[in-house]
Amino acid sequence: MNKSELIEKVAGQANLSKSDAERAVNAFIGAVEAAVASNDKVTLPGFGSWSRTQRAARTGRNPRTGEPVQIPAAKAVKFSVGADFKKKVNT
Repeated sequence: MNKSELIEKVAGQANLSKSDAERAVNAFIGAVEAAVASNDKVTLPGFGSWSRTQRAARTGRNPRTGEPVQIPAAKAVKFSVGADFKKKVNT
């Protein structure tokens, strides 16, 4: 499912126009991005949570040459699946 398909689903299920659903989806995405960027954790009970993590610097390998490559430390986004969502996926 891509973003436009998601907007159509939201519009249909919430009885909204597509433009209202698009604004709602964009607002949700923006709110999650802003919160995680400012190091807040976003939690939707039963669905999951987004948080920012720190990856340590490490040594990797260039797959073409096999020589070691230093990979710098980086920030990443982590999504943890909620219990209810996990149950629905596993049935």
